[in-house]
Amino acid sequence: MSSRESSLKRLQAFNLSLGDGDRELAEEAADRRVKTPELEGISGEQSVDHDIVEESIVLRRFRPVMRIIDDTTEVAFREQEDSEIWKGRIEAAKEQLDRAITSIGRINLEGAPFDWVGTGWLVRDNIMVTNRHVADEFVKSAGASFTFHSDGGEQIGAEIDFLQEFDRSATRAFSLVKPLYVVPRPGPDIAFFEVEATSGDGKLGTPIKLAKKLRTTQSVAVIGYPAYDSRIPDIELMEQIYGRKYNKKRLAPGAVTDVQETRLLHNCTTLGGNSGSSVIDLETGEVFGLHFSGSFLRSNYAVRADVVGKILDDVMNGRRPYAERSQLTPAASTPRSMSPQHATASPTASAAQALPGQQSVSMTLPLTISVSLGQPVAASLLQPHLIQGQPTAPAILHDDDDIEIDNEARPEDYLDRKGFSADFIKGAHGLHAPLPIVQRHADDVLAFDVAGQRETELRYQHFSVVMRASRRLCFFSAVNIDGSRPVPASRKRWRLDPRIAAESQIIKECYGNPPRFSRGHMTRRNDPSWGSESEGKRGNRDSMHVTNAAPQMQAFNSPIWLELEDYALRNAVKDGMKVSVFSGPFFRADDPVFFNVQVPISFWKVIAFIHDQTGQLCATGYRMNQRQSLPTEEEFVFGAFTSSHLGIATQVSIRSIEEEAGISFGGLADIDPLGTEESITGRSQPRPVLSLNHIRYI
Repeated sequence: MSSRESSLKRLQAFNLSLGDGDRELAEEAADRRVKTPELEGISGEQSVDHDIVEESIVLRRFRPVMRIIDDTTEVAFREQEDSEIWKGRIEAAKEQLDRAITSIGRINLEGAPFDWVGTGWLVRDNIMVTNRHVADEFVKSAGASFTFHSDGGEQIGAEIDFLQEFDRSATRAFSLVKPLYVVPRPGPDIAFFEVEATSGDGKLGTPIKLAKKLRTTQSVAVIGYPAYDSRIPDIELMEQIYGRKYNKKRLAPGAVTDVQETRLLHNCTTLGGNSGSSVIDLETGEVFGLHFSGSFLRSNYAVRADVVGKILDDVMNGRRPYAERSQLTPAASTPRSMSPQHATASPTASAAQALPGQQSVSMTLPLTISVSLGQPVAASLLQPHLIQGQPTAPAILHDDDDIEIDNEARPEDYLDRKGFSADFIKGAHGLHAPLPIVQRHADDVLAFDVAGQRETELRYQHFSVVMRASRRLCFFSAVNIDGSRPVPASRKRWRLDPRIAAESQIIKECYGNPPRFSRGHMTRRNDPSWGSESEGKRGNRDSMHVTNAAPQMQAFNSPIWLELEDYALRNAVKDGMKVSVFSGPFFRADDPVFFNVQVPISFWKVIAFIHDQTGQLCATGYRMNQRQSLPTEEEFVFGAFTSSHLGIATQVSIRSIEEEAGISFGGLADIDPLGTEESITGRSQPRPVLSLNHIRYI
């Protein structure tokens, strides 16, 4: 079955499930099913595409999205695709909806890497509620209380804007002056803030009443701020549904399909920015739930309204439900990053709800689509676990893992390895690319004895590795590449380095088939494979030590990230073809734990060579983020997505890498083109590398 046929079947199945639950809508959809005469009777891929078009229109009719204009819902779609039934239901609920709309806003940030992070709404006078995973982006614990994050020494500012509508520049913004409580894991995904008026008429809207009696129903709506979501498999479908317009207030009707102990399931159409949205009962105007995630073409999830109310009562009475956040990992229990979106029975996407052992690629739309790969695995293993305050997932070893544990290598076998050479390339005035120096956490550099000498540099053929002891991963891997003398070599099996203790190396805990991680090379396998035939084969073989690997999701290593070295070689002096490359992870205290291993979210790379055009030594820096690929239970929350959040390689200043990684690259930061920009303007703008031609070397 082709991927298009598979997509069609999922769409058909989801539409059928919606129709089964709402016969009135199903009859309308059947009566108005689109037929295209010129395509009738054809077969093959064209026929499949035609059917997908039809099913997409049915989906938009079943689960539309509407714009909020002037504090009221605009009940208007495409002429031929309008649902008269939804029009009638929304118009009948206009009074209740208009009352709720004025109390739902977008959470904007100032002094943060992104402009906004999700949706919030008034739950009581001067009190806003949103998701914990939204709050984690700008709030941290401070003993028994909470405070806003600081970014570059300056505290992040936050506000909620109750407008942010299409074709309207006006705002109605109020500062978030105090985080009241952020429910720690494993509690419900809830956070409360005190709100203060800062603009406009200074009057907050009326809090939305929390429903006390919940039920399944075909008449609810999610109100919030859906954002463009690049993780969705069918971008074209998303673009059609949202009209290529995002980040503004929308209403999406749907149904509550199940009411569970602490959450309810719904199937309204949502995207990442909908985190923190309210699920409104069209009959009463009351809130049924606080939306927190979803799984594309499956279901969406919301915290029950009565659970929200009970926890708020506790907080206002001085009680702290669930474990105190101060017992958890500082700043948050999951990384301050985007997590892959979840799917809900409605148009939302979520990887965390995959069947045990599946790896889920999900997206959030007026429905939630989830593509699952691999064999079933316990669902609990898909969720991040804290190092402190929460048990870690059990380690499961894979019989098919390709590591050589019982190898016969001895420390003395490596005495002939010279490792990385700082003199490999030289520029004018003595400039060169030296081995980096760990400055921050220098006391955490792994030391070992070789021939009676205390060492910190693991020397291999043409490259070196320096390890971080507490994380059992490399601070960095540094390689010299001679592109004029390549030696083809086949892939070998992974192996341990006998010079350091086995317990100082990550062996199998987090590696294996999905949902486990791949061993991502820091120094690429081909990079040290050059020189004489024996040297090339030894370089290839040495690259397969686990000291040269870090946990990476299968989808992380994009072609551009893998080709940066090759592109640099093509721009290097042709008669030299020499390049030095430094790679490693960014270590953060709040990196999540999977399978007993704290997994880095982001990685960096620095490349130095003599440029073919200028004849001068040049150096450039890059970073890439795998947060969008990690299995998680929460959906993305950011409205203003950046390339660093979306798994796209970005060119960044070497100085910014030095500051974040705590590593010095000698004088390379001074010859970085983005570093020159920083010295003039005080800062440089990261450059998305969507194609290799986007790289700036001069």
